[in-house]
Amino acid sequence: MSYHEAPTIAASDAPRLDQDDRPTLRFVTCGSVDDGKSTLVGRLLYDSKTLLDDQLDALACESKTVGTTGGDLDFALLVDGLQAEREQGITIDVAYRFFATKLRRFIVADTPGHAQYTRNMATGASNAELAVVLVDARKGVITQTRRHSHILSLLGIRHVVLAVNKMDLIGFDGDRFAAITAEYLIMAGQLGISQVQCIPVVAPDGDNIVAASARMPWYTGPTVTAYLESVDVSGDVSQHPFRLPVQWVNRPNAEFRGFCGRIASGTIATGETVAVQPSGRQTHVARILTPGGERDRAAAGESVTLTLVDEIDVSRGDVLTAGAAPQVSDQLAAHLVWFDDEAMVAGRRYVLKCGAASTGAVIMTLKHRIAIDTMAQEGAETLDANQIGYAHLNLDGPLVFEAYRDNRDMGSFILVDPISHCTAAAGMIDLSLRRATNIHWQRLAIDKSVRARLKQQRPCVLWFTGLSGAGKSTIADLVDRRLAELGRHAALLDGDNLRHGINRDLGFSSADRAENVRRAAEIAALFVDAGMIALVALISPFRCERELARQRVQAGEFIEIHVATPLAECERRDPKGLYRKARAGEIPAFTGIDHPYEAPQAPEITIDSSELSTDAACERIMRYLRDNHYL
Repeated sequence: MSYHEAPTIAASDAPRLDQDDRPTLRFVTCGSVDDGKSTLVGRLLYDSKTLLDDQLDALACESKTVGTTGGDLDFALLVDGLQAEREQGITIDVAYRFFATKLRRFIVADTPGHAQYTRNMATGASNAELAVVLVDARKGVITQTRRHSHILSLLGIRHVVLAVNKMDLIGFDGDRFAAITAEYLIMAGQLGISQVQCIPVVAPDGDNIVAASARMPWYTGPTVTAYLESVDVSGDVSQHPFRLPVQWVNRPNAEFRGFCGRIASGTIATGETVAVQPSGRQTHVARILTPGGERDRAAAGESVTLTLVDEIDVSRGDVLTAGAAPQVSDQLAAHLVWFDDEAMVAGRRYVLKCGAASTGAVIMTLKHRIAIDTMAQEGAETLDANQIGYAHLNLDGPLVFEAYRDNRDMGSFILVDPISHCTAAAGMIDLSLRRATNIHWQRLAIDKSVRARLKQQRPCVLWFTGLSGAGKSTIADLVDRRLAELGRHAALLDGDNLRHGINRDLGFSSADRAENVRRAAEIAALFVDAGMIALVALISPFRCERELARQRVQAGEFIEIHVATPLAECERRDPKGLYRKARAGEIPAFTGIDHPYEAPQAPEITIDSSELSTDAACERIMRYLRDNHYL
């Protein structure tokens, strides 16, 4: 078909722009590379007559210069906007496009098929209600088909169009189509994808895209467009209990205080009782304000501002609720799709963002990883980029949430690396491991202040960090002796010594190293609670792990001491022969050689033992303790 020919949808059928009452369907296209996702989306845009004449002219020109169809219209160019995409003929980033028919409006996210861009696919699918999964008829269901379908399942997408593309390249073989659909339906059933419509297509030619294909008379089902127009993806989210995550506290003046957000589920009416979570305080709705004016009632999906009868504490990240209470917990189990090129490390600290709420989080254990080819659960200690797993997380504070299967808005989160600020993973909450509200601090008669007063000192942690051979243990040992001479109560936790006892079960994997630091931080916090001065001498190479240790004690109780001896000097000393072994390849991932060390950005004390003697370094630390009233 040349671009001057009339599209399948007649001009009289073209949607009018003022038909605002048409429902909107959000869907995502996914599948392996070169399966024809962008071409199918481009064909939908073309046949729906949403393209302007200059776009059609540009498409014809670009199809001849950078297209991959031998001069014919290359519909993928309507979607692939990046220069690299056009040069390589692939999709890299997520492309969002809008088109409409008489019955419905559509927002489609065209996602990449390469395994290295799986994170982009997950992002594009996160807001979709339906997925179009493309399969090359010559290849059938392959690993990337399984990976994408598994992610769709985790994201709660239960409506799938399986578009078996390139039917012309297998001679429109109906038996081959039946075999592919049978295999996919078995997998979809295992994943809990309940609604699958299988359609054979030839995307470039438009077969079964808008009009039924005369070349496949054996197929009598709907076309892609007809199915997208008629499928019912409405859930019962409005029937769920009312949930409004507070995104903003609107306080323009002293007379008005409103709480803004998008209703995640349920309905609300003026005068109705609501509770503020996680505090549980109750009040009533005074007014419901919307962009269209004040209303008596609002429902799921609407953005509103609520005012309350009582002046109670409500902040961004809190959730206004009615009916059955949501879950509140600081420990949860969740499915993870790992995004970061840096592998997941159990015990490492991340920032968890769930809606407007944000809290620190540590991945305690990875329970299993998904073997995509077999869909089996396999034991693993880490997740690499684009892998899927199931993990237990420990949060800094209580999080208000619902299981993802019940509420996508309140059951989804991302993990952010606190150092790089990159999104490390997307998560779907499965369940609470315990309710934070059921676990309370036991009030004790004798607390830290009493113990510190008895010892006549101010408790703190002296955290010595630096490369192997920098002099951490030597300096810490001398400081410990000086404190003892002054009659102070201190304890030294040396990294090597801990590995003979409480950390003897740990190896030197990234996960074990993180756990080594975590345990030392927990023990140091217990010493501080006992009113003591805890000295910790550990390489502790990552800032996020040292920050976790700092947060285990109160402000002013953590003193980071960077023993900043240069690598060359540490390697020259090599007191334990470790550098020699590392250079010989006998010790893999040795800090400073082939494993990174992140120097502190703002330590309380910095010491270079190549310039200062041990006595001088000790005196600098003791002077800091005296000047800041720790002694």
